[in-house]
Amino acid sequence: MTWSCDGKPKNTLEPYNGGGDHSPHDNNDPFCTTCYLPKQAMLPPPPKRPIKEILMGVAGVLVVSGAGFGVYKALSVKPPIVNGDRGTPTSPETTPPSGDFISSKAVSALLISQGEKILLTGGKADAEKQAGAAAFVGKNWDDAIAKYEAATKTDPNDPETKIYLNNATAQKTGNPLTIAVVVPIGASADAAKEVLRGAALYQEQFNKSPTVPGRLLEIVIVNDEVGKTVSIAQDLVNSPSVLGVLGHGIDSSSQDAIKTYETAGLAAISPVSSSVNIDSSNKATLKMTKLLEKTNEMLKVYLQKLGETVANYANKSHSPAAIAIFYNSDSVYSKQLKELLVLEVPKASGKIVKEVDIKAGATFDAKSAVADVSKAGANVVFMAMSKDQVEQAIAIAQANKDTSPPLALMGGSELYNPTTLIKGGDAMKDLVLAVPWRWEKDDPFSKQASEIWKGRVSWRTATAFDATQALTAAISSNPTREGTVKFLTQGTLISGTAKEFDLFKEIPLVKAVEGKEGPPGSKYQFDAVK
Repeated sequence: MTWSCDGKPKNTLEPYNGGGDHSPHDNNDPFCTTCYLPKQAMLPPPPKRPIKEILMGVAGVLVVSGAGFGVYKALSVKPPIVNGDRGTPTSPETTPPSGDFISSKAVSALLISQGEKILLTGGKADAEKQAGAAAFVGKNWDDAIAKYEAATKTDPNDPETKIYLNNATAQKTGNPLTIAVVVPIGASADAAKEVLRGAALYQEQFNKSPTVPGRLLEIVIVNDEVGKTVSIAQDLVNSPSVLGVLGHGIDSSSQDAIKTYETAGLAAISPVSSSVNIDSSNKATLKMTKLLEKTNEMLKVYLQKLGETVANYANKSHSPAAIAIFYNSDSVYSKQLKELLVLEVPKASGKIVKEVDIKAGATFDAKSAVADVSKAGANVVFMAMSKDQVEQAIAIAQANKDTSPPLALMGGSELYNPTTLIKGGDAMKDLVLAVPWRWEKDDPFSKQASEIWKGRVSWRTATAFDATQALTAAISSNPTREGTVKFLTQGTLISGTAKEFDLFKEIPLVKAVEGKEGPPGSKYQFDAVK
C-alpha cells in the first residue's frame, strides 16, 4: 500500500534518524526512498497504556554441556504491560501471518533478516543465496527452499544459507517458533559465522523432531552494527513473534540493549556473566537467579579460574614464570582479566613484570613494547586483548618472533579465530590460548559438527549450540514471552553432547601447532593442550 513521507516523523516514540525534511513523497517500499525513514515513522503514536514496574532478577548462567562452555547471561523480567484494571502481566503472543517479515517494520531493517535479504556476502554461493532471498521476499517457499538448498551444496560451510533454508521450511509449515541471534557480522564476520554455525546446527536438529507439533524453529539473523545496538533491541521487542534473543556482548551498548529487553519482558542470553549448577551426576542446569547487582559475579569466577589456569601453566612451562600482560583498559573483559591475572600469578609462584595498556585507537609500537618487556625480564607474554585488537596481537607476535630469545605467547579466547593463524603465520607457532571449549578428534560433538561444516569448529559454535538449545527448550515449554521467562527462571537441564569438563576446576587450553586442519591459508591449527 502506498504511503507518503515528508521526512518529519509523526511517531515520536522512537529515535528515528532520517535524511531531513523534504517535499511529500509517495512510497511503496517499507522505507522512504528519499530520506529512508520507515513507514511506521509516519504513523501517529499509539495511545499510552498503563505501565507497571515489576522488579525481577537477572541471572548469570553458564551454559555447560558436553558440547562446551559458554559464558552467558540470561536476562529477563516479567512483562510490564498490564491487562486492564486487574494488573495481570501479559505478553505479546500474536504470531504474524506467514511471510510478514520482522524487518518490514524495523528501524534497523537492513540489519535484520529471516531470509529475505543476505547479510553475509562474498561467499561461493552468493548467486544462489540472492536467488533464494528473492523467492523468500515473494513468499514462494518451495522456490526459496530449492534455491537455498542449492546454495548449501555450493558452500556447505555457510551457516546463513542453512538457517534461511530451515526458515523457509518453517514459514511454509506456518506458525514458527521464532528467536533472534544477534552477531557482529560487520565487525567480525568470522566470529559471527562461528556463532551462527552452532545455532544452525541445533535448528536443523530441532526441526527434524520438533517438540511442539507443527511448529518449527525459525532464526532471525541480526547484524549488531556499531551504533545500532539499542535500535536493534527495540526492533526485536516490537516484533511479537520473537520469543527470545541470543547475542550481544559486555559493552555499554549491549548493556543498554539488555535493559530494553528487561523492560519489555523479552528473555535474552548474552555473553556477560555466568552461573552453573552441576549435580553429583555431573549434569548441568541453566538457571536464572536474582539481583541485578550481581550480574558480573560469575564472570569474575570464570575469569579467576582462567587466571589460575594460565598462571599454573605458565609457571609449569616456564618456571619461574615472569609474565608481561598486554591489555585494553577500555574493555571490561580485558581489564578484569588483567586484574585477576595480577592476583593469581603470584599464587602460582610466578610474577608480573610489566603491564602494558593498549587502549582502543591508541598508537602502538609493538616492536618497542616487546623489547621493553623483554628487557624487564619477562619470559611469557599474555595478551588479554579485546575482540577488536587482533591486529595488535598479531603485531606483538611478529615483533616477538624477531626477539632473541623469543618469549612464550599466551592469550584468551578473543584470539581464537582464523585471522590470528592466517595473518600471524609462523609468529603464532606455539601460541597457547585459554578458551571455553576445545575441539578434540574423539569428541562426539566435534566429529558431528566437523562433518556438517566440513572442518573444525570453534568454542563459539559449541556454546551457541548450547544456548540455542536452552532457549528453544524454554520457548517450546510455553511459546510465549512470559512462558519463556518463567521456564528459564526455574532452570533447565542441558543434555551432554560431548566430553564433560568442569570449567570451575580448569579452563581448557589449546596451542597453535602445524597441521592441515586449520583455516584455509594457514599451516597452523589449534590443538588441545593435554
